[in-house]
Amino acid sequence: MKIMTVCGFGVGTSLLLKMTVDSILEEEGINGEVEAIDMTSACGNSADLILTSKEIGEEIEGQVSGKLVYISNFMDKEEVKEKILKAIRN
Repeated sequence: MKIMTVCGFGVGTSLLLKMTVDSILEEEGINGEVEAIDMTSACGNSADLILTSKEIGEEIEGQVSGKLVYISNFMDKEEVKEKILKAIRN
């Protein structure tokens, strides 16, 4: 499974989210490759899941291939876990 974490510049929020996602995947025994990426680089790319904020998601929608998952609080591991697992199961 390929997962992209996307933020404006690809070095702050997306990197923090990548580390959280890596931890969740390990805990759940899910094989996945997670890449932190900036909004511009995400356009034209594809992944099974694309985790980002609603604001950035609205900007890149239609320019990326994959299921967009909006995260409200990137620091809330439970929110991230819940949304990832729900997206994987649906």
